Amino acid sequence: MHKLRPAPLCRSWLFLEGANEAVLHAAASGADVLIHELEDFTPPALRPKARRLAADLYAAWRDQGVVVAVRVNPLDQDGMDDLAAVMRGRPDIVALPKVAEPHHVARLDQAVTRFERDYGIAEGSTALLPNIEFARGLVQTGAIAVVSRRTIGCLMASEDLAADLGAERGSDGLELAYARQRFIVECRAAGVVAVDCPYTWSDAAGVERDTIWARRLGYTAKSLVDPAHAAIVNRVLTPSEDELHQAGRIVAAFEAARTQGFGRVELDGSLLEVPTYSNAKRLIARGEALRAIDRQA
Repeated sequence: MHKLRPAPLCRSWLFLEGANEAVLHAAASGADVLIHELEDFTPPALRPKARRLAADLYAAWRDQGVVVAVRVNPLDQDGMDDLAAVMRGRPDIVALPKVAEPHHVARLDQAVTRFERDYGIAEGSTALLPNIEFARGLVQTGAIAVVSRRTIGCLMASEDLAADLGAERGSDGLELAYARQRFIVECRAAGVVAVDCPYTWSDAAGVERDTIWARRLGYTAKSLVDPAHAAIVNRVLTPSEDELHQAGRIVAAFEAARTQGFGRVELDGSLLEVPTYSNAKRLIARGEALRAIDRQA
């Protein structure tokens, strides 16, 4: 029995075509979260098939130690039919696309609660992941994130948001730079995980560059649409041995300075103060937690 990976330790969130059996068996990708995608990646005619696959698919994913998620359609479209089928498979997380208002999440919470009761699932055990895809949703992310206690994170889309903004897409992501910066601030203020938008080009160098930039902003999680990107995202979002060593040096130098009565200390040309020390301790704790749970997988 695998211990469920906590949301703050989920680095890679991989969307998979809901009815494509050839790609649904992608636990070998190494992604921390597999998302059974019933919306854009699954044409309406194939959604009944995707729903039928859900229960056995989720059991197989769970046996392989990954977090099981599903993205249903908006509830005023096919979403209720999706939920009625996929909740039988007891997903760990239900993601909802096109969330632009807090009441969208409130309605999802009510629907999930009803299906938990109907199917004998522990009430409150299914987490929610609102997907922010429009400007209207972006400026309300904080309110969207706190309307339900089930919400463990929010995910920012790329293509729909860029389209809503009228922005021109590029692999450097400059057109979404402000949105990604604002999104993590809103999520952090609300106390939920910020899942960065996917890199929607195939090159490995590009996804590594994009993930490094996201990490610099403070992201610890990133969504994916290509299974080949999972290992790259996990590596970038896991503190390396060199980073852990440097963090240890910062902690040791700062604590030694404090014992001598100093408020800060210089190390390698940088003045170390309390925030730097606190960040170093957090990085060490995160590295230890990730390594511990990866060993269990």
